[in-house]
Amino acid sequence: MKKVLVVETNQATYGARKEATGLWLGETTEFITQLQATGWQVDYVSPRGGYVPVDPRSLKYLDAAGWRCYQDPAFQKVALARTQAPEQVDPTKYTAIYFAGGHGVMWDFPTNRQLQVIAEVIYQNGGYVTSVCHGIAGLFNLKLPNGTPLIAGKRVTGFTRAEEVLAGKRRLVPFLNQNLAQQKGAKFVKRRAYAQFAVTDGRLITGQNPFSATAVAKKLLVAINQEGSN
Repeated sequence: MKKVLVVETNQATYGARKEATGLWLGETTEFITQLQATGWQVDYVSPRGGYVPVDPRSLKYLDAAGWRCYQDPAFQKVALARTQAPEQVDPTKYTAIYFAGGHGVMWDFPTNRQLQVIAEVIYQNGGYVTSVCHGIAGLFNLKLPNGTPLIAGKRVTGFTRAEEVLAGKRRLVPFLNQNLAQQKGAKFVKRRAYAQFAVTDGRLITGQNPFSATAVAKKLLVAINQEGSN
């Protein structure tokens, strides 16, 4: 059975501001729905473990499958209330890691070295590193064994400058994903704002915005199937 590790945020606010953010819930539920339908096992981790706050704005965008997840006590327990801490994770057990987004990740993904090591081990073992929207923040400090940024020279996407402006959060975030990806040497690609879009570059799969989680999952499944047929 293939296993994927879903990474979620513990950050409930925009920095020190008293304004709610957190996990964009559909970025988890839409992704896992695709994988679980094909028999994958899903585990959850967050930078500190335990409680994962949900961005309240994300609830109005949930599809039917998302609402079933949100109301499922088993999902609530493992994905939102009692996520694993990084030190509890054995990265050798996973075929892929997926960094879900929501603005909260911009504060607790980039600096968590334990999560970075988990992702690096999965990638070095031939696994896949994937993200969607602001989840790309989890990729910025990943490195290859030679010290090169993992995303350098790779085609990647994430929440764009234009989307941040349209979301009204440009002045609240600590950095812009598009700018930082380019600073790390990535080839940042995008489509129009809020259009579904995901891109594969080898074993790196990234999605642009909250409407791209399903596309990331489907590209991961395609990549795995192609690998198995070779």
